[in-house]
Amino acid sequence: MTSAQILPPGEKACIIGAGISGLTAAKALRDRNLPYDQFEMGSDIGGLWRIDNDNGRSAVYRTLHINSSRFNMELEDFPMPDDFPVFPHHTDVLQYFESYADRFDLRDSITFTTRVDRVEQAGDGAWDVILDTGERRRYGAVVVANGHHWDLRMPDFHGSFAGRMLHSHDYTDPETFSGKRVCVVGIGNSGCDIAVDLSRIADDVILSTRSSAWILPKYILGRPLDQWTGYWMEYLPLGLRKQMFRLLVWLTVGDQERYGVPKPDHELMEAHPTISQELLSAVGHGRVRIKPDIHRLDEHTIHFENGSRSEVDAVICATGYNVSVPFLPDSIFRAQNNHVELYHHVVPPRQTRLFFVGLLQPLGSIMPLSERQSKWVAGLLDGEVALPDRGTMQRRIREDLEAMHERYTNSPRHTLQVDFWRYVHRLEDEWKEGKKRADEQNIPRRRELDGTERVRA
Repeated sequence: MTSAQILPPGEKACIIGAGISGLTAAKALRDRNLPYDQFEMGSDIGGLWRIDNDNGRSAVYRTLHINSSRFNMELEDFPMPDDFPVFPHHTDVLQYFESYADRFDLRDSITFTTRVDRVEQAGDGAWDVILDTGERRRYGAVVVANGHHWDLRMPDFHGSFAGRMLHSHDYTDPETFSGKRVCVVGIGNSGCDIAVDLSRIADDVILSTRSSAWILPKYILGRPLDQWTGYWMEYLPLGLRKQMFRLLVWLTVGDQERYGVPKPDHELMEAHPTISQELLSAVGHGRVRIKPDIHRLDEHTIHFENGSRSEVDAVICATGYNVSVPFLPDSIFRAQNNHVELYHHVVPPRQTRLFFVGLLQPLGSIMPLSERQSKWVAGLLDGEVALPDRGTMQRRIREDLEAMHERYTNSPRHTLQVDFWRYVHRLEDEWKEGKKRADEQNIPRRRELDGTERVRA
């Protein structure tokens, strides 16, 4: 038997968060005339893309430009303006989200400056949502869109440090490090961006890395990187894709070891790539120095694993985030070491009408995938599509996890990893199969149960 997730007549859904995942979820439900309430801790929309967001979860710094091109970031229902740069500034991205919310009248249904403290099962598939005001509300479904780039993962260094230590999440302005000696820990996208940013103003910049990374340029042969990893490449065998991509990168930047960046301890496409148009040049010009992992700290001295040492004033840890949903008890959702078991990264097989939107890490932009997830969730709540049985979902989750472990290096960074276009294909296939399940089981549409009509924005 399939698993129907129809929102019961007379009941509402609850959307938690008003970043882009929460906004796409709201639009998808509104398109199907599915009633909902939406709660946001901050005083406005935008999530991590609103710099200095008063919800405390912004990871944006003042010089940030996105690493995905606008062609790969824009939403299907709302293309980016033609006059946007290929790689927009974070203020452009926020403006785009605000225009999206205004175009589809999404703000009026959001209760701002209100935190969800707990979500509890209430029986019969219903959920009790307890707000920070103490109010308890019952909902027929819950959509979790609280983001996963806010619960900081900090390394446990040996020794003590007398200077300033912070996470990359709290880095906002390079000016505060003018004339300082800074060590950035981590060679992911944030670490490289911040190291390059600081190299223009700090006295000394060190980039510490345990395993190094493949540094990919934003442009390859004059085209944005993500236009080389498009729809058609997913049909090629992984080995061939690796060879083609390695050739393209080599033709564009050559051997990164010649710049001074060590060869990684893994093959290309076995870890989330680091995209930077400027890091190799900064290293080659001596503006950023590459060092191995930190062995220990001693006041202002950093001792590295190769025996070298450097004096620094600040350490910035670009060491990622923990997957955290603090309002859900462990019995409902647990992400130990960022390990998550969700069907297509959205549905927990053992729960009814509980969904996660945006809880994945694509090779590409997350925004269009959140939009597709949201449409699928709305289709499930409306009854147009249905889930497979629990056993099938659990088997598919195991297969996906095994494939991920075989493909990527073993790291909490890769537990949510998906290939952009392959994931798009999977959701398209799931929609077709889910529609067939719903038709075969004669699952009623929600509007047939409560007499409402579908409305499109």
